[in-house]
Amino acid sequence: MEQAEERVRAVLIAGPTASGKSALAIEIARRTGGVVVNADSMQVYADLRILTARPSEAEEASVPHRLYGHVDGAVNYSAMRYAADVAVLLDELRSQGRLPILVGGTGLYFKAVTEGFSAMPAVPEAVRAGFRAWAEGMETAALHAELGARDPLMAERLRPSDRMRVMRALEVFEATGRSLASFQGEREPGPLGEDRLLRLFIHPERETVRRQIDRRFETMIEAGALDEVARLRERRLDPLLPIMRAHGVPGLIAHLDGEISLDEAIRRGQADTRAYAKRQVTWFRHQMAGWQEVAPGDALAAALDRLEA
Repeated sequence: MEQAEERVRAVLIAGPTASGKSALAIEIARRTGGVVVNADSMQVYADLRILTARPSEAEEASVPHRLYGHVDGAVNYSAMRYAADVAVLLDELRSQGRLPILVGGTGLYFKAVTEGFSAMPAVPEAVRAGFRAWAEGMETAALHAELGARDPLMAERLRPSDRMRVMRALEVFEATGRSLASFQGEREPGPLGEDRLLRLFIHPERETVRRQIDRRFETMIEAGALDEVARLRERRLDPLLPIMRAHGVPGLIAHLDGEISLDEAIRRGQADTRAYAKRQVTWFRHQMAGWQEVAPGDALAAALDRLEA
């Protein structure tokens, strides 16, 4: 039998959207007395419970859930802040002897808590607001050209169409006088970097995921996702904020603005989510070495084999 110090200290469950990760995490928590910890960058936001497929109130009541819906949509929440929140939570759970079960589809969150993250500088709000005002109405290609004049190294790394990252690089350069690339080599350790971890990547058949995504998006609409987006639209938040780019939000706002039909908004949301699921699989296979890839039907047994050893 393994010594206590060699036992699994945390479970990490990743996989494409609509692959059944949350249900698996809840079942493991139920059997082990563990705590489900969110690792999805959209489910941190309070504004969109339905559209981001956050666990229902009944599911959250069945076992403890943490870091769900604890961030306001106006906040630009980051992987760095997530790692800091997880570090505090881990201390709490360890003092209680409870197993953390991190579950989600955001690869950068998992990398941040296991491998650490680049020590990125904080950009003063005055700098950020000034750049947003200056860039309003400018084409993304023009912003990329501006980045090329100031920080050619980052301009070479970023796609001319990637407005959010181009803006981030410009803001960092303005705030620090240094290329964003210069910070990316400076890493701080992640809060789970030294722990014994069980890492599972849930990988259903591609067509199964596609069907589940399409059906789930329709179910979200029936459950009130359009009303959620309508309330979010009324807040008139910065369109560059992460929550404004959540899958389905741009299309549903376009529908609410009278630009497209609801059917078209649903089709766009489904297509965006399917493309995202494909990227998730590719990203994890290339970026997350050491994870155990399992089919949904085998995942619970694989987890319990390790946890009960």
